[in-house]
Amino acid sequence: MSEFVNQYIPDSVSPPGETLEEVLLERSMSQVEFADRTGRPKKTINEIVRGKAAITAETALQFERVLGIPASFWMLREQQYRESLARQKELTLFEDQTDWLSSIPVRAMVRLGWIQEFRNRAHQVEEVLRFFGVASPGSWEDIWTHDAAYRISPSFLNEPGATAAWLRKGEIEASKLESESYDADRFKAVLHKVRAGTRSSYEGVLERLQSQCASSGVCVVFVPELPGTRVWGATRWLGTTRPILQLSGRYKTDDHFWFTFFHEAAHVLLHGRKEVFLEEEDRQGRSQKETEADKFAREWLIPEPQYRVFRRLGSSTCAAVSRFAYELGIAPGIVVGCLQHDGLLDRTECNNLKKPVPIFDAD
Repeated sequence: MSEFVNQYIPDSVSPPGETLEEVLLERSMSQVEFADRTGRPKKTINEIVRGKAAITAETALQFERVLGIPASFWMLREQQYRESLARQKELTLFEDQTDWLSSIPVRAMVRLGWIQEFRNRAHQVEEVLRFFGVASPGSWEDIWTHDAAYRISPSFLNEPGATAAWLRKGEIEASKLESESYDADRFKAVLHKVRAGTRSSYEGVLERLQSQCASSGVCVVFVPELPGTRVWGATRWLGTTRPILQLSGRYKTDDHFWFTFFHEAAHVLLHGRKEVFLEEEDRQGRSQKETEADKFAREWLIPEPQYRVFRRLGSSTCAAVSRFAYELGIAPGIVVGCLQHDGLLDRTECNNLKKPVPIFDAD
C-alpha cells in the first residue's frame, strides 16, 4: 500500500493518438503520407489517432523509424492510456458498490493513518481494497467473512469490517519485520527471557519484545483496536512458516498485557498453523484450545505448585504479594491480576502494584 500513498494517478489519460496527431501537425505531415511511410493502412492510422485502435509493439517500431521518437515512448503512452480506461471502468463499477464502505471503519482507519481519505466514494472503495490487498468487495467477502476460522469469533460476527481491518493491519506491520525462521525451541527459550523481563523497566519494552521474538521467527506486532472490535490479541500464521502474535493493548496494565502475550504464545506453540485465534471481551463458551492457552499462560507466569503454597499461607497483603512476585521473578502486577481474577483480592486492592505498559504513545 505504501507504494501508492504519494503516487499521483490521474483520473484520465489522453489517447496516444492525440500526441501522434500533434507531431504530424508540427511536421506538416498528413495521416495519408504517414500511413504510406509506415506501411500501415490509412484506416489503422486514423483509428489510432482517434483512440479506437491500439499501438502494437510492431507499430511503435515503425513510428520510431518514421518520426525518430523511440518506440518505448509510444508503448508507454499506449500502456498508460489502456490502464486509464481500465481504471475508469473499474471506478464506474465501484460507484455501484460504495454501500460496502458502511461495513468498514473508514474514518477510524483514516484517523490512524492506515488509509487516505477521498471525497469521491468510488476512489475510497479503491483505497480500502488496496489496504486489504483484494481486488473487489466480493473478494473481500470471500476472504474475510466466509472463512470458518474467522466466524468462530463473536467479535468477527458483530464487527467483521473492524476486526478484519485490525487483523489486516497486523499482517501489514508483520511484513515490515525481519525475523529468523521459526523455531519452537528457540521461542520457548525466548519466553523464559521475556518472563524475567517483566520486572524490568518498561522503557523500550515493545522494541525489546519484538526483537527477542523475531530471533525465534515469531512476529510480534502492536495494533490499536478499532471501534467495535473489543479484541485483546490474535494469533495466526502467514502461510505455514511465519507466526504473527498481535496485541491491541485494550487493557494497558502489565497484568493483562503479559497474560495476553503468553496466551497468544501458547497458540503459536500448541495449536494449528491454519487457525486464527482472537481473544476478546466476551469469554463465554470458550473452546478447549482457548482454555489450554489460558492454562499455559498461568503456568508460565505463576506455576501452580508455588501458587498453592502462597494461597495456603493466607496472606494477601500488598507487601506479601510483592514478596511472592519477587520470589517468582515476575512483575508484582501479574500476581495482583491473577489474585483478583481468582477472587482472592478485591478488584480495588493492590492496583498500585500494576504498571502501565506504554503500548501506544498517542494514548
